[in-house]
Amino acid sequence: MKPAKWALLFLSVVAATAFASVSHAHGGRVHFGIAVGGPYWYYPPPYYYYPPPYYYYPPVVAVPSSPPVYIERNDASERANAYWYYCPDSKAYYPYVKQCASPWQRVEPRPPS
Repeated sequence: MKPAKWALLFLSVVAATAFASVSHAHGGRVHFGIAVGGPYWYYPPPYYYYPPPYYYYPPVVAVPSSPPVYIERNDASERANAYWYYCPDSKAYYPYVKQCASPWQRVEPRPPS
């Protein structure tokens, strides 16, 4: 009978030590609780892995580019109208003088220097 007393004493010391460490974790206050309900014997519903959705991208459409369009210019027509008209009476050019008593003189334009 003596070994049973020592075993009971040892278990009570271990239990007291375990409860003492738990009570210090909560600030040393005494807590009581009441649980209502049966034991939790069933498993939670399983979580099924759903793969991420697949995004369908629009199909690639390759359209050949149209050939370049070249417009031929006639530089001769520009040269025909590329004269300045000078009025010797007022000593000024056409857009600045609208009328001239003497005939207009055609002058080749000079590039600005």
